[in-house]
Formats: sequence, structure tokens, C-alpha cells
Amino acid sequence: MKKQKHTDEMPEDKDGLETTETTQTGETTEEAAEQIVDELELMAQKYAEMNDKNLRLMAEFDNYRKRTLKERMDLLKTASEKVLVDMLPLVDDFERGLKAMETSDDVQAVKDGVDLIYSKFIAFLLQNGVKAIPTENEAFDTEFHEAVTTFPAPTEDMKGKIIDCVSKGYTMNEKVIRFSKVVVGE
Repeated sequence: MKKQKHTDEMPEDKDGLETTETTQTGETTEEAAEQIVDELELMAQKYAEMNDKNLRLMAEFDNYRKRTLKERMDLLKTASEKVLVDMLPLVDDFERGLKAMETSDDVQAVKDGVDLIYSKFIAFLLQNGVKAIPTENEAFDTEFHEAVTTFPAPTEDMKGKIIDCVSKGYTMNEKVIRFSKVVVGE
């Protein structure tokens, strides 16, 4: 029994008409071609489905990114809103103090009122995690302090230590939000 080879071209018979050949598996070349076309159509359909899924996934991710960005912005606005609302009683106290200063002749009462407002404000800062950085007689530390200038130390033990604080520094939840501006003894 002769095995026929599969060829890409269809052989012609004596009359010039195409003849069908059979492949090694017994299928005709037309059937094999139809099967390949069917497989290509199936692959094209799968490609279209995967491409559609990919586009939908990319759009969904873009929407997620936009939504989380908007939520983050809203959170920042809301967080600052809470702080500002908590500060309104302090503003009220300042306004009452200013009114009292206009009519009061008692300087000590005005001073006591300002001290009270200052104490409330410091308590408010502490409630929100803001603390002053200690500077008086502290060793100079670049993690917390910024040297504005150096000055001859009055005593030997004050060398490398802070002599004066020009501007207080603050930390918020252990992170420096403003460095102390200090004068360092040399």
C-alpha cells in the first residue's frame, strides 16, 4: 500500500481538474483545510474574548485608581475639616478676649485671659499629637534642630549645646514638622 504525501498544492488530473488527495490520517485535503479554518476562527474568537476581558480589566483598574485618588483627596479634606472645627472654640475665646480688652482697665485680667487661651491651644496641639521640641540646655541634634548661628559658649560645658532658641520646633506623632532654630555654643 502506497502512502501519499501531503502537499500544499492540489494535483491536477489528466483533464486539468483538481483531484483530492488523502493525508496520512485518511482525511482529504479539503477536510483538513476546513478543520484549519475552523481552528483559526475559534482562535480568533478566543482572541477577541481575551482582548475584551483585557480592555474591561484595564478600564476597571483605571476607575479603581480614580476612585481611590478621589477618596484620598476627600479624606484629606475631611481630616483638615475636623482640625479646623476643633479650633473654632479657640477662635471664640480670642474674640471674647479682644472684646474684653477694649473695655477692661484690669491688665491682670486680660493677661490671665490670654494665658488661658494659650493653655487651651497647647492642650489642643497635644491632643492632635503635636509637641514642642525641647531646646533649653539640650545638646545640638541635627535631627531636631537647625543652627541659625554659633556663639561663644559662656561655660565649657555649654559647648555643643543650645544657648538660645530663636524659633520653637514641633513634632507631630514623632515626625518633625518644623525644626527648632537655635543658637549653638562653640
